[in-house]
Amino acid sequence: MSQFPLSPTSDATASPASMALWRRWWRKQSPSRQDRFIALGPLFAVILFLAAVIAAFAYLRIEEIDREQQAVTRDVEYAQQRLRLRLLERQEQLMRIGRDVSNNEIDAEEFVIQAEALVNQNPELMAVSWIDNRRRIKASYVSPSANSIGSRTVGEQLKLGETDGTYELARDLRQPVYSRPLFVQDTRRSNAASLQLQVPLDEQGKFAGVIMGEYSVDGLLRFGIPTEITAKYAVALVDDKETVLAGNLPPARDGAARLLPWTEDAAKYEIPVSPVGNGLLIRAEGYRASQGVVGSGFFWLVSALSALTVWMLIGNWRHTRRRVQAQEALQTETHFRRAMENSMLTGMRALDLQGRITYVNPAFCQMTGLNEDELVGCTAPFPHWPESEITTLMGRLDDELHGRTPAGGFEVRVKRKNGNTFDARLYVSPLIDPHGQQTGWMTSMTDITEPKRIREELTASYERFTTVLEGLDAAVSVAPMGSSELLFANRLYRSWFGGQASSHLNLVAQVGVPTVKPSGDALDAVDGMAGFPTDSLTDAQTANAEIFVPELGKWLEVRSRYLTWVDGRLAQMVIATDITPRRHAEEQAAQQNERAQNASRLITMGEMASSVAHELNQPLTAINNYCNGMVSRIKANQISNDDLLVALEKTAKQAWRAGQIIQRIRAFVKRSEPNRSAAEVATLVSNAMELAEIELRRHHVRLTHHIAARLPDLMVDRILIEQVLINLMKNAAESIAQSHRPTAQRNVELQVIPKQIDGQSVVEFSVLDSGQGLSPEVMERLFEAFYSTKAEGMGIGLKLCRSIVESHHGRLEAVNLYNGDDVVGCRFTFWIPVIPLTSPAAPATDTIAA
Repeated sequence: MSQFPLSPTSDATASPASMALWRRWWRKQSPSRQDRFIALGPLFAVILFLAAVIAAFAYLRIEEIDREQQAVTRDVEYAQQRLRLRLLERQEQLMRIGRDVSNNEIDAEEFVIQAEALVNQNPELMAVSWIDNRRRIKASYVSPSANSIGSRTVGEQLKLGETDGTYELARDLRQPVYSRPLFVQDTRRSNAASLQLQVPLDEQGKFAGVIMGEYSVDGLLRFGIPTEITAKYAVALVDDKETVLAGNLPPARDGAARLLPWTEDAAKYEIPVSPVGNGLLIRAEGYRASQGVVGSGFFWLVSALSALTVWMLIGNWRHTRRRVQAQEALQTETHFRRAMENSMLTGMRALDLQGRITYVNPAFCQMTGLNEDELVGCTAPFPHWPESEITTLMGRLDDELHGRTPAGGFEVRVKRKNGNTFDARLYVSPLIDPHGQQTGWMTSMTDITEPKRIREELTASYERFTTVLEGLDAAVSVAPMGSSELLFANRLYRSWFGGQASSHLNLVAQVGVPTVKPSGDALDAVDGMAGFPTDSLTDAQTANAEIFVPELGKWLEVRSRYLTWVDGRLAQMVIATDITPRRHAEEQAAQQNERAQNASRLITMGEMASSVAHELNQPLTAINNYCNGMVSRIKANQISNDDLLVALEKTAKQAWRAGQIIQRIRAFVKRSEPNRSAAEVATLVSNAMELAEIELRRHHVRLTHHIAARLPDLMVDRILIEQVLINLMKNAAESIAQSHRPTAQRNVELQVIPKQIDGQSVVEFSVLDSGQGLSPEVMERLFEAFYSTKAEGMGIGLKLCRSIVESHHGRLEAVNLYNGDDVVGCRFTFWIPVIPLTSPAAPATDTIAA
């Protein structure tokens, strides 16, 4: 409920500004809310009346309780003062007797006489005793009425707990001390309470005992409290444990006896008795007189009348609320229907049976640009009809009034107020009133200008798309999964395969993409893949393959992927491109690359010819020497069979060495067809080092190597990888020779280690030299074909090395080695992946040429 200001009529002094504010707020409220406020007015008045009555009763009751409490407090404090004066007076009298005893002015007989007079004059005092410093009674007088104490025999010693510790306290403090209330046995009462006062005796500065006065607590109540107090209140003396020592307190009132819901117990008050202290308290509670029958009856009468009035007003308010709710429901329904009509994008127009416009909704007015006043009541020709089509629209209107319009509606041209026209579709239905009688015709109008434009654009777009696909130099075909139906095929596909779906399936099978054979469901035009998720398939990457089609005599690059067809079925599209010219070019490039590799190896061997001759000369010279020595010693009969056998073994070993050198050279120069196979890394490196070491020794370069243990086998072409290693080590030796390094610094190091690059296991080959390094200009053109820093070089060695490494899916790199700012050498590094190739039989030269 919204916040609203209080009515100014509740305040007679309301200002004109507040009255104007109230009237302005009231006019803003809806009639239903005004009725609700009017109905709630009497209820609020009764509630305010009840609140005022309850507040008045509560206020008077609080005032009465407060007055009673103040009276009790005042009377109890007065009684406490009277009792205090009486105790102080008795205390002063006992102290006076104590001074006489301390000054030896009286003896035991005189003490008894004064004690007797004191006890007889003060009924609350039961006994007065003279006790020495050894707790023995020297003299005592006990009132004849004090049966609870008994006789105090002279010479009798007080027990330790009999004085409740006040004897020791008086001895230590040297001042009068009151004890806590003590309970003693009384023949007339089962339990009587007494109070002791210990007055210390001082004899020349020494403790000489006490004068003990014993009071009856009941006597203190009867003789110390004024009778006007005991007549008005129930007075009692209690200890700090709430034990009643004397007097009686009225019992608490039972809840059933309360006539008023807030009726409480009578007023009461308590205060410690001075000078005794908190051990003795005086408590007073007012007597409970009448039950307030008159006041209670008046209260309950007013309450009953108010409840009856509230019940009647609540009934009236509920009836008014139901009426307001029904009115609000009717208004809500009306507003809802009006909101529906106003929010509709479809124009609504109602005609009576004579063809006169009786109703238009805001959407119809917005479409035509005419307001409701300009349309309602008009007859044909209507203002939204184009002048050029009035005759046609008159015929349409006649059909509409006679119910001859088609169920699917009809298209017309509609004119706006500014003269523009648009296309619309009209649907006509009869208008029936609540009595079932037709009162006219309801026409709904929809603007179809934009859908019509989109439909025309889609038609034109489809034509353009078809024209583009027909003009492609690639064969495009689409077929559903699990069916032999061909959904689409362009001109080139039809010219190659004659528009047959079997050719599409053959291409898919050769690409390697799994297909689903047609079943009985497919023959019934039912999609066998219906119901399965297709997002993962349609989002997958395209599958590519290069195949040879014998029927066409062509090499085709076939790309296949899944897609969702316009009717929701999962389909497969195949694009086949003729790559026969490219394949021929690749084959020619491979042959040229093969010839370049052979030429490179021949050039390398030509450069190494002198070193190879030197290598072969050593074993041949050794064989000649062994043979000449054996002949000379045989002729001289100076050789034994054992010596002859040793010489022959050495000769055979040198001959085997020469044969191995020749075999390595032949295997390197003779290039067979590419053959990738599993090769041990250690064997590859050993073979390359044997051939390269000849060139390194010619340049007086020392070769060291480090090969990691347990290296995995590589799927490579052995001869090509050995060619790369030999070329890199030979270039390293030549770089060292050109830099004119001293003998101690002419080193080439070969390292082979396993490594992880981009999460892939590889074997890395590194050749490090101590040459002059590479300049930035050389580094930029290092792997460029026909670029060389040698006078006799062709510039194809490093280019071929890089092509060979990349054909094995590896990478070749070169970096300079630095010592501070000085270049101290160069490092060539290449790596080969450990994972076997997907097609080991594929020619390496094909990839190189590509």
